[in-house]
Amino acid sequence: MTGSPSRVYVARLAGLPVYDPNGDQVGKIRDVVAMMRQGGQPPRVLGLVVEVFTRRRIFLPMTRVTSVDVGHVITTGLLNMRRFEQRTTEVLVLGELLDRTVTIADTGATAVVFDMAMEQWRTRDWMLTKVAVREGSKRFRRRGQTHVLDWTDVSGFTQVEEGQGATHILAAFESMRAADLAGVLHDLSAKRRKEIAAALDDERLADVLEELPEDIQVEILAGLDTERAADVLEEMSPDDAADLVAELPTDTAERLLTLMEPEEAEDVRRLLTYEEHTAGGLMTSEPVILPADATVADALAHVRNADLSPALAAMIYVCRPPLETPTGRFIGIGHIQRLLREPPSELVSAVLDTDLDGLRPDDSLHTVSKYLATYNLVAAPVLDDEGRLLGAVTVDDVLDHLLPDDWREHDHPDQPDQPDQPEPQEVDHDAT
Repeated sequence: MTGSPSRVYVARLAGLPVYDPNGDQVGKIRDVVAMMRQGGQPPRVLGLVVEVFTRRRIFLPMTRVTSVDVGHVITTGLLNMRRFEQRTTEVLVLGELLDRTVTIADTGATAVVFDMAMEQWRTRDWMLTKVAVREGSKRFRRRGQTHVLDWTDVSGFTQVEEGQGATHILAAFESMRAADLAGVLHDLSAKRRKEIAAALDDERLADVLEELPEDIQVEILAGLDTERAADVLEEMSPDDAADLVAELPTDTAERLLTLMEPEEAEDVRRLLTYEEHTAGGLMTSEPVILPADATVADALAHVRNADLSPALAAMIYVCRPPLETPTGRFIGIGHIQRLLREPPSELVSAVLDTDLDGLRPDDSLHTVSKYLATYNLVAAPVLDDEGRLLGAVTVDDVLDHLLPDDWREHDHPDQPDQPDQPEPQEVDHDAT
């Protein structure tokens, strides 16, 4: 394997791009797959978990890796596009081995794993040979000593550890988007998901939960203490929080809503009154709402909010006071693309689109989809019978409900596995 360093630290591989021989990027590394061996022998590295551009995670055997270099990995270009599924004999190095508590053989001291190194032996096999650990400090606010030890100099990897930390795995994935981190959590065990969720701050966990299937959302929320679960729900967008609360047992849902801030809970309760596959059930109650005397500069300042999804940021809604949903009388919508062409001092009321009738909260998913398609919109207002704005439906929420419930987890017949991709000769990723 030309161009490969003799030792590669695994945590530094997280997120690295993977290129084919022509220099085209095929994906990013999400984890390293290894197989534990008996007798304390170093684990054999079987391959890499690579996320390709469809957000699917596939397995890339080390036999298909031609170069591991600073900043990138190069493959032979031959990929098996089947979704990666971990086998019982395999371990995910980043997801499962980082943050493990191990015992140092020479001293008997305990330490936490913060990285590992793999090396290619003369047999051309890659092995996990080094373990980077940090001892616990006995002094107040002092970090313990760090060591890079041989695999054979530590023990404890074969034992089940309760309360495993997540500091170092989160450091490896720090720059990852919430949707990508959700994909990482999805592929881990329930135990490991619980531990990582405990280490995330409320806002980050809320963002990640919004990208996970509902059954895993419920599982993670159930693993939190009640007060923290309520805090996390407050950080979620009201429509996503309502969808999650709707999946909980009635008594649990009511207890969490009682612990939430009254204004946040009120938004969620209101959304829970609508049927799931209606405009009311799909909408968010927090679009960008401005008064009629707001300027174009005001509108552009509001849509710069990094917490807004692209669909919500594409449109503003102008209403009479009050400006919180349900608002005063709805006046019209302002398309950001149009506002960008206007002087910053121009009033938004002068450039509003007032011709579109809004959706009604009981409109069906089919009606909502047809409305967005007919008018080429990525979002649409939802109005009550008195012409007040209740919220907005975005195209991403519609797609979530049009796709199968398990679209995040599985491939479907109407989403083919790139038939023009040649099938590799070596696809058995636990074969020696």
